[in-house]
Amino acid sequence: MPLLIVLSVLGLAVLAFAADHLVLGSGRLAERLGLEPVVVGVVVIGFGTSAPELVVAGTAGLQGQAELAASSLVGSNIINLTLILGIGGLTAALAVRSSVLRREAPLSVATVTIFAITLLSGLRLAAGAVLAVALIGAVVVLLRFARATPRDVVAAETTDYLDTSVRPRLAVEVPRTLAGLVGTLLGAHLLVANASELAVRAGVSPTLVGFTLVALGTSLPELVTSIQAQRRGDSDLLVGNLLGSNLVNSLAGGAIIAFTTTEPPTMAPAVIAAMAGVSGITWALLARGKRLSRRESVLLLVLYVALLPLIA
Repeated sequence: MPLLIVLSVLGLAVLAFAADHLVLGSGRLAERLGLEPVVVGVVVIGFGTSAPELVVAGTAGLQGQAELAASSLVGSNIINLTLILGIGGLTAALAVRSSVLRREAPLSVATVTIFAITLLSGLRLAAGAVLAVALIGAVVVLLRFARATPRDVVAAETTDYLDTSVRPRLAVEVPRTLAGLVGTLLGAHLLVANASELAVRAGVSPTLVGFTLVALGTSLPELVTSIQAQRRGDSDLLVGNLLGSNLVNSLAGGAIIAFTTTEPPTMAPAVIAAMAGVSGITWALLARGKRLSRRESVLLLVLYVALLPLIA
């Protein structure tokens, strides 16, 4: 048992460290190859911070751990918009000046809702195909919106976050990205293999482990990105990254589970509804005054704690 705990924590550490470098490397490469900063901020960083969730979902699905895979995605979606966004807003109010509330927010809420419906109806191959098509459509919409507003605040904040004032060197960023990808795969394997075995030996359900240990672990890249963005005052990038991450988790992650598992995961409808509800509540809080106050941030943290009994 102690060894399983140590290996699970090691997997979390490797996952967080590697995913952070995967995000930085891929983001800098994207800008180096000519993608507009706003596109990098909206799409590349969103996919990069979701890499752990996607890798864990695929790994767990292939190992026959459908409940662990699905619960890690649902838990990550809830944690992103309660725990991580709440922590981000505690130090200072988050002002959203860009088109994030018109662009990522409604798309994120819609995609999380679609994911919830597919979970409730059974995440089979047909549902996976629907999610994959929806992902392609969402990316196309995001790219069009991004290119229509090239001087959006997110563009400047992305350049600031990636620190690309000096032209990125391919000789540095390519190895960084590849090493980050390999580390993410290794960390995900360590985490899933040992966390699932830990659940069996401790006599708890894989769903509970997925919602807690695995979901928290896979959300660490979002937390790191959010803290770094908030330290620089990049509120729009912080909010956009979390909303974009939930979009990718729901569509890409859901499709991966559907394509890698033979039996659809079963989850409590109340938890699935809570995921969709959190997404809508967060959008409403942000849209009300185009900012998230400290009081509202505390409310999100309280909401996370209040939802824990549903999971247990």
